Amino acid sequence: MPPRVTPLTDPAVTPSSRRLAWLASGEDGTPLGSAFLRLFTKEGQTHLAELDVRVHPAERRRGTGTALLDAAISSARDERRRAVIAQADLGSPGDAFLAARGFRRVLSLLHARLDLAGTDPEHVTRILELPCPGYHLTRWTGVVPPELARTYAASRRAMDDMPMGDTDYGTVVWDVERVVAAAEAIARRGDTLHTVAAVHTSSGTIVGFSELVLPGDGKGEGQHYGTAVLPEHRGHGLGLRMKAEAIRHARDLAPDLALLTDTAEDNLPMRRVNDLLGYRPTHTAIEYQLDL
Repeated sequence: MPPRVTPLTDPAVTPSSRRLAWLASGEDGTPLGSAFLRLFTKEGQTHLAELDVRVHPAERRRGTGTALLDAAISSARDERRRAVIAQADLGSPGDAFLAARGFRRVLSLLHARLDLAGTDPEHVTRILELPCPGYHLTRWTGVVPPELARTYAASRRAMDDMPMGDTDYGTVVWDVERVVAAAEAIARRGDTLHTVAAVHTSSGTIVGFSELVLPGDGKGEGQHYGTAVLPEHRGHGLGLRMKAEAIRHARDLAPDLALLTDTAEDNLPMRRVNDLLGYRPTHTAIEYQLDL
């Protein structure tokens, strides 16, 4: 008997996306799995959807995942999406599932971890004391201060040429409204966004940033969201300095935390930064794409 797939109402609407949701259940109503399809709504990404399918381990290989996938892909077509992306850990059941259903590998992401308790504060200090004429660092917690908001939003284009393999990711268009909304969304879920920015001293403009999200209770793991420098300001070690400052600040706040980061396999400059700071690889995730 095939599972019953029921569309659900998902209230998780953000300024940049909305989600469709489905629940798969058995004859007796027992939940077997779920699927979410995130539809990006901002300029530059309206062609794209992101899929997350999850099936209880005991219910796999019985058609539940396929039924959920079919419902999600049908909706993506109805929404006139050009591409659907999904992610799975290398060698996992999800990896095999996506590969067998027409998705193609477009990007490898290397995940790494840094235990703050095991870091050498003097090593971080030495990095931050390296000369970097013409630039200085600043940082803030939560929403960007109004006096920095315009140049911070403009600096987000530093992510436009981030290595994305063959992913049809589009271009994320950032403005002040979007950076404020992103910080407020993190705060609403109980976490804290800490941002370090590189400032071009003579012009006073932000030319790079590094974002780190820490759990509100100071326990468990923090997550790096993005580190980037505008192309015309690269080559000065700003990415390394910003990430080092984020580590120093996190260690002062919650020394028992671990920090997580993920980097495209072919992003060699950022991989070198992570290695210099002591991050250790944990696993590889594969980004898949289905072209509609």
